[in-house]
Amino acid sequence: MQRTKTAIFIITGLIGLSILLYLLLPVRNKAKLESEPVIASMNQEHIENTKDTVTENATAEEKVQIEPAEKNDNTITEEIKAKVREVVEGALDLFKKDQKIVSIGDSLTEGIGDESENGGYVGILNHTFEDNNLNITVENFGKKGNRSDQLLKRLENEEIQSAIKEAEIVLITIGANDIMKVFKSNFMNITMEPFQEERVEYIKRLTAIFDKINYLNPDTQIYLIGFYNPFERHFSEIKELGMIIDNWNDAGISITDKYDNVRYIPTKDLFSNPNIDLLAEDEFHPNTSGYKLMAERVLEYLKETNEEGEIKTADLES
Repeated sequence: MQRTKTAIFIITGLIGLSILLYLLLPVRNKAKLESEPVIASMNQEHIENTKDTVTENATAEEKVQIEPAEKNDNTITEEIKAKVREVVEGALDLFKKDQKIVSIGDSLTEGIGDESENGGYVGILNHTFEDNNLNITVENFGKKGNRSDQLLKRLENEEIQSAIKEAEIVLITIGANDIMKVFKSNFMNITMEPFQEERVEYIKRLTAIFDKINYLNPDTQIYLIGFYNPFERHFSEIKELGMIIDNWNDAGISITDKYDNVRYIPTKDLFSNPNIDLLAEDEFHPNTSGYKLMAERVLEYLKETNEEGEIKTADLES
């Protein structure tokens, strides 16, 4: 136990030191990504060269061998855009009818860190639907700093309730600020116990959030978007940080498994590549490229859910 306390204290010190160094360093000169939609038009010609074709069909290990050791930000951004286009075009059949999507949660839902100021992953989804003339409305109720207890209270808001009652899909990001609250409250004497205790309360509040949404609209499909590890790029050798994130992600998975209409969407793997810069200047929130990967992942899960629903419907009809 003493060894664990020492390890956690060292980890906390490193995190604090990194934040201090970051504040003292000049602001990085990042190139602004163009605020263009994921898809310009369904009539846009997609140019694919031989390398792109080989890369798309390659395994993860083969891709490492095919791609150059170093890439500039523009190359990486274009590859992300191309991948998102591919997924979006494959998922557009989902939305043959008018639909409404409601997104609720914290700063990840609000889109903090998106240098294109397009509203993060929610804005990317919205622009994509608009550009393809799909009659899908997306309402964003993200609020920076929201914890699960605060989101639960916000579900009493009449505007949010009214939106959920009409929504076919509800997207949620919540819990990161719950974790940060534990860090801040126990910064000088951190042990694992407070994280475990708060995790228990988080499970109760998240369950209450799902129950409230289902009470308002039992026909809606709910998606809980999981946590990523913002410290992995610079502190990958400190395994304890990843353990905390995994522990809380497991909590989200265990809760979503109890509901027929709730699915968990993982994001940790999207941000695990140390060679790609997917975080904003604050080194905590995603940048535009990071949000595009999140939008891609959300669309993948929407497509899977839709296909599963079609199969069940076909079975009932037969």
